[in-house]
Amino acid sequence: MKVVTIEYPMYFGAKPDIFKKAKELRKMETEAEKILWSHINKNQMLGMSFRRQHPISQFIADFYCHQLKLVIEVDGSIHELPENKIYDIGRSEILNDYGIKVMRFSNTQVMNEIESVIKSIRNVIDDFLEDVANNQSSEALKSPVSGDLGGKSVTLKNNTYA
Repeated sequence: MKVVTIEYPMYFGAKPDIFKKAKELRKMETEAEKILWSHINKNQMLGMSFRRQHPISQFIADFYCHQLKLVIEVDGSIHELPENKIYDIGRSEILNDYGIKVMRFSNTQVMNEIESVIKSIRNVIDDFLEDVANNQSSEALKSPVSGDLGGKSVTLKNNTYA
């Protein structure tokens, strides 16, 4: 029997074991992840859809929005260790190579400064929507079909947000 693999672009080649691990992590979210999720789920962030514990290649993102190609990480104190900081930098660089932007917040930021965290995320979304609007305007000048992006991708101004 031949095994058929279907590649979904939003997973960037993630293997079955990564999907299994992501499913397990969804059952063990931290308090900070619960708080952030309550603010970004159900398209609350200007209509953008986020996914929890989303597989991307060999990684699992805490939160991922495919429309924005944006990962949001909520980091506990373990990420302050030098070896984990180095790992996180490398991980972000690999995600950036996929065209994915990364925002990182500490558990403390999410739990004590949620409005500031939400504002930072909204700023990224606003930049994206502004880029789409500008792209649509320039495309409308070239094409009789107004608002058609013609399958072009939109890139945020920076690859990594903090």
